[in-house]
Amino acid sequence: MYYNMASKKKSCTEERHVGPIPFLHKTCRHEAASKHHPVTAATSLTTGIWRRYQSRDNRKGRHAIVISPQSAGRHGIAHPHAAGTLKASLRGIGRMLVRYPVFDVSYDVAIVFTLGSLIWVINGFFAWLPVQWPSTEFAGEEGLGAGITAFIGTTVFELGSILLVLEAVNERRTDCFGWALEEAMNSYGLLLRPDPDGCAHHHSVQHSLLTGREAEADRRGARFWEWWPTWSELKTHYFREIGFLASFTQFIAATVFWISGFTALPAIQDRLSTPAVNGVYWLPQVVGGVGFIISSLLFMIETQTTWYTPALTVLGWHIGFWNLIGSIGFTLCGAAGFSSSDAAVYTADLSTFIGSWAFLIGSVIQWYESLDKYPLRIR
Repeated sequence: MYYNMASKKKSCTEERHVGPIPFLHKTCRHEAASKHHPVTAATSLTTGIWRRYQSRDNRKGRHAIVISPQSAGRHGIAHPHAAGTLKASLRGIGRMLVRYPVFDVSYDVAIVFTLGSLIWVINGFFAWLPVQWPSTEFAGEEGLGAGITAFIGTTVFELGSILLVLEAVNERRTDCFGWALEEAMNSYGLLLRPDPDGCAHHHSVQHSLLTGREAEADRRGARFWEWWPTWSELKTHYFREIGFLASFTQFIAATVFWISGFTALPAIQDRLSTPAVNGVYWLPQVVGGVGFIISSLLFMIETQTTWYTPALTVLGWHIGFWNLIGSIGFTLCGAAGFSSSDAAVYTADLSTFIGSWAFLIGSVIQWYESLDKYPLRIR
């Protein structure tokens, strides 16, 4: 006998629905998975099997579930390795090596930012090593090498930011849980299993990135792929959706930041006066970097229950944290660039180097997250 949890919403007796910023849409909700596991307290998750809705998870096509230790033991629930354990982490790393769902926009976002961060790490070596160890410098390293990699890196970040916006406007508006409870006849317990066939997220489409499964869309009410929401949708929904605001801010920042990448090309940089360099090279780095900081903070806050409480157990929070470190590094680079002193030059190059590695760490975690569609936690 199978129990699709998505069909049990009406049987929930109580729920927790919270958000870190009062005037924006709520970002997290816990509901009892079925009438057989009712809520025992309105303000705490003590016993039962819980479906966990989180706006970031929804945007990434993830289906999270929480099981209390008491319920897992009492019902003899068999389940995949819980998130956060060594086995689950190793399995997640294994997925990164063997799975390439290129038609999943969330996976594409992670891969594009990982590639872009790798390019920025190379750029960081080109910029910082000659200052730290002058003996390692070779002809054209700072000018040609750093300039070209900066242009490529900003272009890749721009592409990733476009995909972020597309991901945000193609979120699943209605609940899509993707788990089922199966009665295990041998043990008379319950078997908890993923239910991919019950998922209506566009991430599950295997043949195209830009279209939905028409038959399933008709049956489940899924939204087709959209390039941009209507003005009415923007006013009534997206401008109050923290994930969209973070993604859109990232896009604007990346667009401004791209100007500095373009003007970093040696053919352009060598022809600019000092005031021009300050205006079209260093200033866009500062403005774009500040935008990255705001976006990273929004992504972190989205995963939190309050705006000031870190969500240390949530992957999305750590992604935002490392991107915040990278954003600060890129901003400091631009700010230090207005001065020609040796200390300022060293600060700018070192900030780029550190920021690039921070972005790479955040991007790799995001890659891991994009493939972990059915996280399960025992608590």
